[in-house]
Amino acid sequence: MFQNIIEIFILSAIQGISEFLPVSSSAHLILVSDLYDFKYSSLLIDISLHLGSLFAIIFYFKKELFDLRNNLRLLNLLIIGSMPLVFFGYFLHSSELIYLLRNPKLIVFTTLFFGLILYLSDQRKIEKNISSSLTIRSILFIGFFQILALIPGVSRAGITITAARFLKFNRVDSGKISFLLSIPALFGASFLGLKDLIEQPLEINYILIIAITLSFIFSYITVRFFLIFISKFSLNIFVIYRLIIGLLLLFIVY
Repeated sequence: MFQNIIEIFILSAIQGISEFLPVSSSAHLILVSDLYDFKYSSLLIDISLHLGSLFAIIFYFKKELFDLRNNLRLLNLLIIGSMPLVFFGYFLHSSELIYLLRNPKLIVFTTLFFGLILYLSDQRKIEKNISSSLTIRSILFIGFFQILALIPGVSRAGITITAARFLKFNRVDSGKISFLLSIPALFGASFLGLKDLIEQPLEINYILIIAITLSFIFSYITVRFFLIFISKFSLNIFVIYRLIIGLLLLFIVY
């Protein structure tokens, strides 16, 4: 049982941290899987981990999400911005084209390339914030960039922050836009599997509850401290980190 808890702890850390930082969760999973054969690396565990991240982001932004009177426009924009990902994601999954993208060599390229794109976007002059500058046009621009996150190695958080920075949103608001746009994506990744989670035997449910709880904790801490970090520093550390991970993957793949 202790070994099982350790596995869930590691997977929860990977999900909770890499889901919201501009790094690639796919790249990290390949690296860790190359070192360790996870017994619990299954669809149900993935659903539980995404569910924990979903609860964390809703809890963190509960004021913005539940204050409908003052934030209805923002919520409508988030729905509009999520539509491109929902549409293309459904198409790729239903046609099974999504599996053609799960290529380790492709992940090496996307990890490195989009790390450099993140660096370029972060050089933009800061001019805009959510309250005054987020429009249907800008959220759709970010939403279409988010489609690229369907390609493993791109990083959903990374590509949405990149798009927002290209539009000259400041770093903190770019992070907030990315986090809020993650809610529909995480909801879609976990909702369809909720029925399967509930129907699991008691012993399995115990493991899944641990996965949800740990993912929630790691996700909440990551969101909170990431926003504090980017209010004071640039995104360069994440660019360097992506380059290191990409080079490690290059060594593993070749």
